[in-house]
Amino acid sequence: MTEKNKISRIAGLIYIGVVLTGIFSLMYVPSKLINYDNASLTFQKISTSETLFRFGIVSGLLCYTFFLFLPLILYTLLRQVNENMAKLMVLLAVISVPMYFINVQNELTALSLIDTPNYLRVFNQEQIQAQVLFYIDQYDEGMRLIHIFSVLWLFPFGYLVFKSNFLPRFFGILLMLGSLGYLLNFFGHTLISNYSELGIGSYLSLPASLGEIGICLWLVFIGAKDNKQ
Repeated sequence: MTEKNKISRIAGLIYIGVVLTGIFSLMYVPSKLINYDNASLTFQKISTSETLFRFGIVSGLLCYTFFLFLPLILYTLLRQVNENMAKLMVLLAVISVPMYFINVQNELTALSLIDTPNYLRVFNQEQIQAQVLFYIDQYDEGMRLIHIFSVLWLFPFGYLVFKSNFLPRFFGILLMLGSLGYLLNFFGHTLISNYSELGIGSYLSLPASLGEIGICLWLVFIGAKDNKQ
């Protein structure tokens, strides 16, 4: 196995870690526990499944820890294509990591409200339930800001994949389209109050999902071609 292939396999494994922990923390756990229209039901679900909520927090922290190392490994693989674009890819990705760790404080605060320490007894049950949902909603709003940088990095990454002669150009196109799609979703959610009801968000994010899952599986199971000049 060549050095380039070894690096690609390591990057692919880390990428799979990002994808799996991200799906669990950002999709699975909220789908099981959070009802954004019902504070009482959300409080009840988290109270009865507190361990799942805690695992969701830990999984999110692992996701962004993996994400800290992923662009650094990819940089060593792709800097030969265009070093400036590779540096931009790393910068845009790494910026989102400390932002995420700060944002997790909202989830931890919601968790502390679930346990309801003695000094919070001055609030009635309905007020505490509303605060739990408020902090979870603040966490989601923070994720929208974090995703700006979490998806901007996909454009230089996709460009480098497209321009390389050792990875499929098709994935590069999907990654660049996905980056633009995620940005359109962000502006749509910010500017249009009923944007989620329009039903176009999932279509705009589809190229990124296909591109990211596709490239991480390609890196693991096939690797980078070591083309001879």
